[in-house]
Amino acid sequence: MLIYGINAVLEAIRAGRVRELRVSDKAGGRAAEAVAAAQHAGIAVRRVQANELDRAAKGGVHQGVIADVEDARHYSVEDLVTGAAAVPLIIVLDGIEDPHNVGAILRTVDAAGADGVIRQSRHSAPLGGAAAKAAAGAVSHVKIAEVVNVARAVEELKDAGVWTVGLAGDGSKRYDQIDFTVPTAIVVGAEGTGLRRLVRERCDWLVSIPMHGHVQSLNVSVAAGIALFEAVRQRGGTGR
Repeated sequence: MLIYGINAVLEAIRAGRVRELRVSDKAGGRAAEAVAAAQHAGIAVRRVQANELDRAAKGGVHQGVIADVEDARHYSVEDLVTGAAAVPLIIVLDGIEDPHNVGAILRTVDAAGADGVIRQSRHSAPLGGAAAKAAAGAVSHVKIAEVVNVARAVEELKDAGVWTVGLAGDGSKRYDQIDFTVPTAIVVGAEGTGLRRLVRERCDWLVSIPMHGHVQSLNVSVAAGIALFEAVRQRGGTGR
């Protein structure tokens, strides 16, 4: 898998996932930091022409560096629950295919100290390229469980004692009326379509974020961040 962008590449180097670093022969500035980090870690560094990076990044803003990285470790739903540092706090992505939204959510999950992300293995944004860059390196640190069926994963969470809270514009409760101090999974759906019917039906709660302006919905990554940090607030400043 290829990832690009200074922050994403640096974090992948620090996480020990990079096999080879490609850097533009014209790159300077912070690209030199990535080269130094790679050399210190014993990672092969290859100088290439900028147009080779342009082709590999398929139009993405690579900032002069691209890394070939090992696939992330696979986690199960059970791994995320039992591996939680304290009280589980998990995000479930239902059909989110925009890599920028996925990356932004991963970045927020890491910032909130949450325990991981569950997402469907099919019809989901790839975790390289644009998603990794939007995540600013968080893709190298956040635990991700890929599942075949999100509705079934929600049931598995409930069986494990985790309360499932779906974000929906027509939710019967406000997001800040829910007790997030208990084991919780926040379930978010794709922009436009929202949560799919079978996923909605399996959530313990459907909650909404009040809108006071002319726009009646939020970007999904923003909505996920609001709910995550309400959980952090209720838990005394830590997602755990």
